[in-house]
Amino acid sequence: MFARVLGPFFVIFATTTVARASDMRQLLSAFEANSALPWVTGGFLLLAALVIVGLHQYWRGAAAIIVSVVGWVFALRALFLMAFPHAFMGAADAAVRMTALWVGVTVFVGLVGLYLTYVGWKPAPVHPSTGAKTSTPDIPRAA
Repeated sequence: MFARVLGPFFVIFATTTVARASDMRQLLSAFEANSALPWVTGGFLLLAALVIVGLHQYWRGAAAIIVSVVGWVFALRALFLMAFPHAFMGAADAAVRMTALWVGVTVFVGLVGLYLTYVGWKPAPVHPSTGAKTSTPDIPRAA
């Protein structure tokens, strides 16, 4: 279920981030200028992270591991954003100055998003039933 949500989110996030690469420094400066924004954003990110961590405790398969790791990474990011906003923003500013690095990481996040989207939305395999249906429904059909 989480792959269905995180996959498209990562694809859209990566696409718009790379498309607006020239605006990233200005966006980061505006974000840092309002001291309430990092705290509120960290709070919402922490809530989303705890939902992922609390409801997705599966570590079987690549997609499940990715979703669980994303939940923990989001939780750490939220904690640092709320507790140490100046250090977090300094690291973000340093990363934005290294354009090739953050664009590469963003493209990687987009590819992970494509994988999660595929895994989350691909149809479940159909297994043919080997025996006749022996159970009866709890409620008989009305019509």
